[in-house]
Amino acid sequence: MKTFYLTTPIYYVNDKPHIGHAYTTILADVLARFHRNKGDDVFFLTGLDEHGQKVQQAAENRGVQPKEHCDEMAPQFLELWDKLHIQNDDFIRTTEKRHLKVVQNILQQVYDNGDIYEDEYEGLYSVSEERFITEKEATSAEFQDIKKLKEKNYFFKMSKYQQALIDYINENPNFIQPEHRKNEVLGFLKKPLSDLCISRPKSRLSWGIELPFDSNYVTYVWFDALINYITAPGYNSEKANFNKYWPANYHLIGKDILITHSIYWPTMLMSAGLPLPSGIFAHGWWLSGESKMSKSVGNVVDPLGLIEEYGVDPVRYYLMREMVLGQDASFTMESFVKRYNSDLANDFGNLLSRITNLLKKFFDSKIPIVEDDSTEGKVVKESGKKIIEEVWKQVESLKVNEALENILQYIRTVNKYMETMAPWKLAKSNPESAGKVLFTAAEALRVSSILLEPVMPNRTQTVLKTLGAEGSSLDWGGLIGGKDLIQHDILFPRIDINKSDKENLPKQKIIESEKIISFSDFQNIKLKTAKIVKAEKVDGADKLLKLQIEVGNEKRQIISGIAQHYSTEELIGRMIIVVANLKPVTIFGIKSEGMLLAAKKGKNLTLLTIDSEKVASGMKIY
Repeated sequence: MKTFYLTTPIYYVNDKPHIGHAYTTILADVLARFHRNKGDDVFFLTGLDEHGQKVQQAAENRGVQPKEHCDEMAPQFLELWDKLHIQNDDFIRTTEKRHLKVVQNILQQVYDNGDIYEDEYEGLYSVSEERFITEKEATSAEFQDIKKLKEKNYFFKMSKYQQALIDYINENPNFIQPEHRKNEVLGFLKKPLSDLCISRPKSRLSWGIELPFDSNYVTYVWFDALINYITAPGYNSEKANFNKYWPANYHLIGKDILITHSIYWPTMLMSAGLPLPSGIFAHGWWLSGESKMSKSVGNVVDPLGLIEEYGVDPVRYYLMREMVLGQDASFTMESFVKRYNSDLANDFGNLLSRITNLLKKFFDSKIPIVEDDSTEGKVVKESGKKIIEEVWKQVESLKVNEALENILQYIRTVNKYMETMAPWKLAKSNPESAGKVLFTAAEALRVSSILLEPVMPNRTQTVLKTLGAEGSSLDWGGLIGGKDLIQHDILFPRIDINKSDKENLPKQKIIESEKIISFSDFQNIKLKTAKIVKAEKVDGADKLLKLQIEVGNEKRQIISGIAQHYSTEELIGRMIIVVANLKPVTIFGIKSEGMLLAAKKGKNLTLLTIDSEKVASGMKIY
């Protein structure tokens, strides 16, 4: 049995998880599921990076201790992994005792090896990146909170291993992927490699792992964080387990942390006398339209919002299908809806509906027994066998988006086969032939569902359960005839959009950043009391209500997504709070002039209302 060890980055806990975190973790989960289905012994690691200056500052801004901050942030990531149906084998936090021991052990080894020395350094320090930077770097917009520092610190002799790393990369062409990222690293290594400052004095930064050879310093966050990859499989604690899984098959990372993983990490391992990972794969960034997603800009997509509205499987599918690994990808609600409707509703979901409806109508909801031996049927069968091999090769090459396109192309072929053979016509003149066609189509759907299971683990199980094929093998011929169909809901209900009005598209779910605003900013927000005088549903929108309100003597109209929480009757006469100076927007073709305030916990939403005879509509909220 082969082993397969893959990791995500360990995510920084200075802010809430977003779609970038979700993407990398889903990708790792998909690869892990494929390898488990193949029979490999998989170890899938993800976790959190909880030390460093940014975490300490985030905690200070909130008025809490760093550990308390980390303890509050960790469940948000765990909640997201649960919602995304991530099946990781370990979840590491760098504040754990097991990790502290390993970090200090590695530090001591590298120190004893003569690769750590103390020196005084004067230069520019970027708080945002937690490292010293050059004057040229300081002029770019990439670095923030730049300070001039002069202090004693400990340095790792990274330069000592520069040529050894260059040789290793050249001798192992798949070590850094994709190819252009490998070339980027080699280009970086053409210049003399500086030694790495690996300590921070406690007088400046106390939140970190203490150096084992000098208690006045803590470890640089990256030296600490990278070591998590050997902590989890059991370095220095579970020798057999560690030797079983290390070196890792893949570190999956974003391109923004390429240098740390491709230069810092390998040289650290060389100094410690440990094997290097087999592969480092750097994927691109998710863009919001044409712009990079950024917490500061406020265009970061919230995956939990998407899951709540559309379900986890469509979100997983879209993220895996839309990004070509190694390149950037653009997230828009328009492209999400288009992909959902075309691939999932029209192709995959429609094939299931066609097969089951015809079996119900003509075969008493029973699966026929014999497959189609016609030329057309044999093509479907041979294509099904071929697609199994092709998909696995593409997954092994990390071309998940191509694998998904191949599967969907095969599903389209089966839909075309159904059109050509027309079993609804055959059933009237030749029921036996119609049954053969439906059996072959159902078998093709079964194979497709198993191939799609790592990406969509829930709705593919619905398909397999419907066909009585749960737990069946991937090989062609796993469908058992004569079984009764299990009833199912529509697999992927279409998202109906008014094509003439793009504003009708569901709004992009954006993460709310906990930003501090000034008092003048707050003064610009006009909160007023308002009375609801009329409420009615918006045609074609299950979640929207059209509210007529009175704000003093002014009459307004607000479109609000509260239809699933309140009936129209119970809203009339309520005194609510509205943001009165929002720019009017058009929602579902209807003008909305303001926003009401509500509180939400989980799926429960409650309007903020005022129940007092002393309060009239139009009063300002202070």
